[in-house]
Amino acid sequence: MDKDKQIIIGSDHAAFELKEKIKDLLTGLGYEVEDAGTHSTASVNYADFGKKVARAVSDGAFARGILLCGTGIGISMQANRFKGVRAALCSDIFSARMSRQHNDANILVMGGRMVGDILAFELVREWLATPFEGGRHLDRIRSLDEIG
Repeated sequence: MDKDKQIIIGSDHAAFELKEKIKDLLTGLGYEVEDAGTHSTASVNYADFGKKVARAVSDGAFARGILLCGTGIGISMQANRFKGVRAALCSDIFSARMSRQHNDANILVMGGRMVGDILAFELVREWLATPFEGGRHLDRIRSLDEIG
């Protein structure tokens, strides 16, 4: 399958139910979905799943990923520790669009306790459909991987 139609997704227990619904949406949109876990509502450490998804994107196994935890804050902090990962915490359509257009975000992050199903579905659709503009934004993106 085309790498652009493959996506990896992960969440903690707080966003497990939303993750399952988003997986169904992605499959319906023609994506092959790799589920990095968690696989239940039993309490887990969000960082473990942030690492799995971010590592897969950082290593190039997947071009894009989606992460969810209760607020999206902790898991986005974890993901952004990986070289080449640009995880964007989004809770509105404009942010989802701009994270792709200007920042070439390769991981969409949402808070399962912050956004409802309908908004989450719209965020995913917008994020997946929006291309990176490149141009002047490319140098800014490159500077994100510079340390210090």
